[in-house]
Amino acid sequence: MIRSSLVFVAASTLAAQSLQVARTPKGTIEVRRAGAPQALLVQNAPADMRPYLHPLLAPDGNGALTEFRPGHHLHQTGIFFGFSAVNGRSFFHNTDGSFFRGKGARVESKAAWSVETDWLAAGGTVLLTETQRWTIRDFTTHYVLDLDWSGRAAVGLTIGRYDYGGLFLRMPWRKDIAADAVNSEGQSRKAAEGQRARWVDVGMTVEGRSDWAHVAMLDHRDNPDHPVPWRVDGNLGIVPSRSRLGDWTIAQGETARARYRLVVYTGELNRVLIERHWNAW
Repeated sequence: MIRSSLVFVAASTLAAQSLQVARTPKGTIEVRRAGAPQALLVQNAPADMRPYLHPLLAPDGNGALTEFRPGHHLHQTGIFFGFSAVNGRSFFHNTDGSFFRGKGARVESKAAWSVETDWLAAGGTVLLTETQRWTIRDFTTHYVLDLDWSGRAAVGLTIGRYDYGGLFLRMPWRKDIAADAVNSEGQSRKAAEGQRARWVDVGMTVEGRSDWAHVAMLDHRDNPDHPVPWRVDGNLGIVPSRSRLGDWTIAQGETARARYRLVVYTGELNRVLIERHWNAW
């Protein structure tokens, strides 16, 4: 495991830079730095598929940090949200229009956007309407994504007990690369599987870089049952999984909410950086 950086993050690195969030003719939403040849990240929001973020680039633009439909898990689409058992239906393992109906994506500001999606029952009626509200801040050497997730129940819902489900991250893992997943408690890889933690950092080598790329996912302290157990799978996919603790419900007409933060950076594991963004959140 690459050792934690002991370098203190100077206050100047926490001064956010300017970004532009804009819709493209293809209907995606792209986040760009001024004059950059490629988008820093792309929000995909098809009408007949689960919404997802891909690609997500390293802060300097070199190297994609997400993977779309890897051969080992074809249902995984970069960064996405889905529970594995909603009234018996899996919105984690399925991605198509028989499960999801996109209602549109909207640019909220120069640094924010939202995506609304209906989750469907087997007959096409609505079970839940999901809203993802994303904001981004760019600190040049790293950037931070915040997700405010909400799900309004059209009928009474039971989110069934399952080992994983929620906000999922799939990085481009390969069995022959250097990689690790480390949580806030200092546990890594298999030792972090199923353990409660405030955050988990996934780092690995990716194509186009000689150093490591990292995405740290933080579970907000006000989320229900925080800190929840995390799924850390054998290919270093991660998700904070409230449903691992047992069934939970959303009454008809009620809205469930949760907040998450992603810290994207490169180099050595930087616990100081992650903890600073945790404490400031």
